[in-house]
Amino acid sequence: MQLGVHIGQQNLSMDELRDVWRRADAAGADWISVWDHLYEAPPAGGTIDHFEAVACLGALAAETTNARLGCLVFYVGYRNPGLLAKAAVTIDHISGGRFELGIGAGWHEWEAAAYGYDFPPVGRRLDMLDEAAGLLTSYFTNDRTTHEGEYFRASDASMLPGPVRGHLPIWVGGVGEKRTLRMAAQYADGWNAAYVSPAEYRRLNGVLDEHATKLDRDPSTIERSINLMFDLGKDEAELETQWGAMWSRVREGSLHGSVEQASERIAEYRDAGAGLVNVALRAPVDHDLLDAYLTEIAPALRTS
Repeated sequence: MQLGVHIGQQNLSMDELRDVWRRADAAGADWISVWDHLYEAPPAGGTIDHFEAVACLGALAAETTNARLGCLVFYVGYRNPGLLAKAAVTIDHISGGRFELGIGAGWHEWEAAAYGYDFPPVGRRLDMLDEAAGLLTSYFTNDRTTHEGEYFRASDASMLPGPVRGHLPIWVGGVGEKRTLRMAAQYADGWNAAYVSPAEYRRLNGVLDEHATKLDRDPSTIERSINLMFDLGKDEAELETQWGAMWSRVREGSLHGSVEQASERIAEYRDAGAGLVNVALRAPVDHDLLDAYLTEIAPALRTS
């Protein structure tokens, strides 16, 4: 089992963010990722300091030497897939071949409106994700890409240099059974879910297996991961105040209580099929609890 860290780049300085990355990498984290937002989450009207994802990933790649790196996940409506592919390959080279590209259909309509991005209904956003996933796959596997789609275009486009390892893994994030998981089965090297219970994760894992089988793909070739809120030391009343109306949606995916309880909960996700568990950090970061995760919880679970 692999254990990682997913940190939202909000409400902390760049020096503090870089310190968390270095701590996690030095302690042996298997994965470090950021998210793709322009405003804070949960939404607060753009009142909290927040850094952009691609620039952060360049710094993350330069600051670390061991962990796999990613973004969970890029919203395909913010960047043309060709631009996103070029950014991904550039970050991959900065990192020495450790970068993996996560994509999704997005949810943060408030930030999109603030910065002038269209944010169509979910059905169209899923159409965009489907088209972008196929286009990105072509960029990373073919010498030249030509595409004339409903949302995106490419004309004899090359991707030079290519990924360091010759292939740049793609992750699809989300829990939609009919379309998102089908896209993960069709295009992705990995699937990421966030903030669902172990029982629901197990069920969704089975749905993903079914999609893969229907597409004549071996389900075991798709890596599985889960993001969980890192809420150790907090009680539910505090968390409900922090998240407001969104607490009911993320509650089942929160690691709160003691270190022992967190270890037991992570093991439930392992048993439900997760090969990689990421704890999702938000500032202010409790470094004692983070160190407990990195030096006590993670090593024990990797070997159990």
